[in-house]
Amino acid sequence: MEADTKNLEQVISFINTELERKQCSDKIRYEIDIAVEEIYVNIASYAYSPETGMAWIRCDTEEQPQQIVIQFLDSGRPYNPLERPDPDVDLCLEERQTGGLGIYLVKQSMTSVDYEYRGGKNIFTIRKELDRN
Repeated sequence: MEADTKNLEQVISFINTELERKQCSDKIRYEIDIAVEEIYVNIASYAYSPETGMAWIRCDTEEQPQQIVIQFLDSGRPYNPLERPDPDVDLCLEERQTGGLGIYLVKQSMTSVDYEYRGGKNIFTIRKELDRN
């Protein structure tokens, strides 16, 4: 789909359909939704700026442990958000640098977060272990 914030609802719906099939808890679904929103909005806002381009989202599950694996792919400029230092969350808001908090929250809430640039594409992968509560 076109990497545009107007498509965020469609992206979230796609992911939630898979999460519902796996009967994952509301807590896990909420954490994944927040991460998906952060990553997709970053792609839509920065990967091709000021132009637009395409984004691909893959969603799969793995067993042992049971987890959801979501990959975000784009052909925009190479950028690894994991190289950015984590914000100092102990500082008061006025003293903090702008940016980086969203990816920090993704890293804190997901089981694992990976980035690679391969074949002319940014590939950002998140994994979250599922529960059935």
